[in-house]
Amino acid sequence: MVSDGDAMGQELCRRAVDVALAAGADYADARLVDLESEHLAVRDGNVVGVDQTASAGVGVRVVRHGCWGFAATGDLDPRAVEAAARLAVEVGEAGTSSRVAPVHLVGVEPVVATWVTPIVEDPFGVALDDKLELLVAATEAMGRKDGVALREARQHAWRRRSRFVSSEGADIDQLIVQCGAGIAATAVGEAETQTRSYPNSFGGDFGCEGYELVRRLDLVGHAPRVAEEAVELLAAPTCPAEVTDLVLDGSQVALQVHESIGHPVELDRVLGMEAAYAGTSFLTPGDVGRLRYGSPLLEVVADATTPGALGTFGYDDEGVPATSTPIITEGVFQGFLSSRETAAELGLARSGATVRAQSWAHLPLIRMTNVSLRAGQADSLDELLDGVERGVYLETNRSWSIDDRRVDFQFGTEWGREIRHGRLGRVVRNATYGGRTQPFWSSLDAVGGPSLWKAWGLPNCGKGQPGQVGYVAHGAAPARFRAVQVGGAR
Repeated sequence: MVSDGDAMGQELCRRAVDVALAAGADYADARLVDLESEHLAVRDGNVVGVDQTASAGVGVRVVRHGCWGFAATGDLDPRAVEAAARLAVEVGEAGTSSRVAPVHLVGVEPVVATWVTPIVEDPFGVALDDKLELLVAATEAMGRKDGVALREARQHAWRRRSRFVSSEGADIDQLIVQCGAGIAATAVGEAETQTRSYPNSFGGDFGCEGYELVRRLDLVGHAPRVAEEAVELLAAPTCPAEVTDLVLDGSQVALQVHESIGHPVELDRVLGMEAAYAGTSFLTPGDVGRLRYGSPLLEVVADATTPGALGTFGYDDEGVPATSTPIITEGVFQGFLSSRETAAELGLARSGATVRAQSWAHLPLIRMTNVSLRAGQADSLDELLDGVERGVYLETNRSWSIDDRRVDFQFGTEWGREIRHGRLGRVVRNATYGGRTQPFWSSLDAVGGPSLWKAWGLPNCGKGQPGQVGYVAHGAAPARFRAVQVGGAR
């Protein structure tokens, strides 16, 4: 932990910026980041993981003769921070020999500010024994169902305290708290295994909240249903392969937004600045205001101010205040996720406030914030099912695949139900669906209303080289799509 005697690294960051400017930087910023994390895992009633980590350091980013330079250090001695600042300038200078075009930054009003995640109960303040007791109880509740071979419960928490200082006059102190949890039951049959998860797969659900989020999930209360459904899947028929109507639950819609909207609208991918991890994008700058992305019901916004969502913050890692940016309006593409540099490339008035880094040791990149599908008009799942003579309802992601331009995709889900004459029918297993991004979103026929909408947190979004993990979210409600390939190869 960083001592508060330095007002959370204020003097260190100011010194780093001053040294960088003296060494020849045209622009400089410094981020001191103090990170804490806790990851708890319980399997079959036994604690199998208690991982608590902490790190702190300073990252210095500069522009020198139109080139970026970056260096970082985990040594908070002023001399080490000064050395990192000088090294960042040297890196920028070295880049001039291969520079294609000089870096320009769109303007931002520098602020002196403090921002803190609103929480009720600090997850790091809850006794470790109490947190583990909850996870143990959840796995034991899943164990009451015969046929369940593996019962898992996990909880994660992160606390990120940062100080951002720039040569333009910004000085921002920020504290972000995030946490979440989830459970999973795995049933083993003669030929295969089936897993059911709650509240979402791949660890659970997460938000910028305190431990109140974990309590609200009621893991123990949902555990028996999760176990029963895992066993039920073993005997269920395979989802038939056909072109049919499709209703997705909110968590699966959220992942669909992530992969086929969130990533392709990252402007660094579009401009070719980022391609090493997960590819580029089918979009071009000329598509803004012209390209039909989907049906008129498709309304998407990137909003870093969404209360409690995992991608919420006060200021990004360029000191830009959190904002809301229209991405798709009535099905027509409207805007990208941008940085100060990429916004300048397109002649935009301001950055989209989407630049974040995993830690002090990482160079900030364009990252999704809360890229959300706006709520529609359907008041209930039954209303979405009405009018579907034949179709399938799918819930909770199991697998995903999408090409490097974010066009062709296939997703698999844990749970499926046939829809017959507007009602849910028999359970089906190993369900998949696939398609192409624009035709798929053009088939969007109905979206659940505000009472069904929630922000789903994804703490495992990968990007960059060296790779970084980003914490993002997607607000979504269950949604209906017409004539989708389900259950087999396209």
